[in-house]
Amino acid sequence: MSSNAKGAVLALIAFGLYSTHDVFIKTLGAIYSPIQIVFFSVLLSFPLATLMLMRDAKPGTLVPVHPWWMAVRTVGAVVTGVSAFYAFSSLPLTQTYAILFATPLLITVLSIPILGETVRLRRWMAVIVGLFGVMVVLRPGATDLTLGHAAAIVAAFGSAFASIVVRKIGAEERIVVMLLYPMVANFVVMGAALAFVYKPMPIEHLGMLAIISIMAWTAGRIIISAYQTGEAAIVAPMQYSQILWATVFGLLFFGETTDLYTAVGASIIIGSGIYIVLRESRGGTSKNTPVLRTRTRVGTPSMPRLGDLMTSGRFRDRNMATQDRESLK
Repeated sequence: MSSNAKGAVLALIAFGLYSTHDVFIKTLGAIYSPIQIVFFSVLLSFPLATLMLMRDAKPGTLVPVHPWWMAVRTVGAVVTGVSAFYAFSSLPLTQTYAILFATPLLITVLSIPILGETVRLRRWMAVIVGLFGVMVVLRPGATDLTLGHAAAIVAAFGSAFASIVVRKIGAEERIVVMLLYPMVANFVVMGAALAFVYKPMPIEHLGMLAIISIMAWTAGRIIISAYQTGEAAIVAPMQYSQILWATVFGLLFFGETTDLYTAVGASIIIGSGIYIVLRESRGGTSKNTPVLRTRTRVGTPSMPRLGDLMTSGRFRDRNMATQDRESLK
């Protein structure tokens, strides 16, 4: 099996774990507030985070190099987590994924003011087509838009913004700093709000939250391995396999069926996202390749964002190494 094939298989496994992780979120979301789910999933992730931090031998303090960027990125991460958990709890799985898949489109737009990226006509057309796909899914005026739809849109924007900030400061900030600040912020903010929404949880539900944390961390590590093994242009589109898992899991566990508009809209969004990834993978098309180099998972506050690890310099994929070598010629 070639390295690209191995990378693709690893990514498919990871995103299968993520989709299973989302089933647990949706199941618990029918009973508990997303605030409570986020709080306990983060709390149960601290032992895993501690083990990871113990392996970081890089000298330095926990004071961020870019405090203001870190602050706004942390706010974006907190808003994204609770919004995505609420969306998964209240919307059909396929509809939630379809809206969250707009994140690469938003990253492309936000890369202009924050990274100084130049977006030319073809990528602009892909963004416009993809956003049209979001409108097909939402069908404003023809269907009732709920807080769940708004939460999914907020999560997509928040994730795109946080990812772009990581691309901007990730090379200078320690992994430990980028990991701890959002986790502690989620713990503090959700803990403060917990008094207003708390419901006693039986041990089996706490066990489900522990499984959510373990799945998120395991999937994150597998994706890192996928990007280390295969080319980013091959691995990145594997995230869209989640729509297949969502279709199957939604039908099996929640009795959900995918309507024609969601299927068509999701296809348009996915096609646009893949096109942007392929355009950015071509030399000279993009200076920063913000989508291609942003390995992130929307709505998983209980794990380190993949962009934190991948832009920190500790992990480098084959595409980046190749581009660096070409730049030295």
